[in-house]
Amino acid sequence: MKGSAALPVFGTRLRRVRTAVRLKQDGLAELLGVDQATVSRWERGVQTPEADLQAKVFQTLLPYRSDDAALRRLVETSPECVHLVDEATHVCLAYSAVRARDWQVGQRDMLGISLWQFATEEIQKAEHELDSSDWWSVVSPEPRLFETSQANYHDISISAGQILWERVYLSDGTPARLVSGRSHAA
Repeated sequence: MKGSAALPVFGTRLRRVRTAVRLKQDGLAELLGVDQATVSRWERGVQTPEADLQAKVFQTLLPYRSDDAALRRLVETSPECVHLVDEATHVCLAYSAVRARDWQVGQRDMLGISLWQFATEEIQKAEHELDSSDWWSVVSPEPRLFETSQANYHDISISAGQILWERVYLSDGTPARLVSGRSHAA
C-alpha cells in the first residue's frame, strides 16, 4: 500500500478482520508492539494510523487467515470479468482470465497486491460512500453498482464501465469483495 493510499474506515475494517480470525485486541496489540488502548482507538475511529502502519497491521493478521483455494479457483475460472479482494485491504486474492485481459496483466501478476492504489476517482468515491451506508454494519449489504472511468497506470489498466461490488465471506469469516465489471468497450 502506498503512503498516500490510506484506506477509508480503517477501524471498521480492522475490527471485522480481527474478530473474524478470533484475535483479541490485546493479542493484536502484543503482535504489533502497541498497547490494547491503541488498537481500541483505531477500531473506534478515534485515531487512524498512517497508510504504512495500516498495511503492517493487516500484514500481521495474514498468518491467522485461511486459504480458500476453492473460492479462488471459482473466480479464476469464471467466464466473467471478476476479481476477489480482501475487503479490509483491497489485496487481490484472485481474478479471472477475462479480468486479466481487461487489466492487461498476467493472471498472477496482481495477486497479493492492494488494488486500492489503482482506484479511479469513482472507485474512491464509491468506497468513501460506504461509510455513510449500512455496508459496514450489516452481514449481507445490498450490492453496489456504479460507473468508473478509464485509468492507465504503469502496472495495470482500468477500463471504463460498470462495477458491481458484492460481499462474500472467506472460510475463516473474513469479509471479501467480489468485484464484477462490464467494460463499455465490451
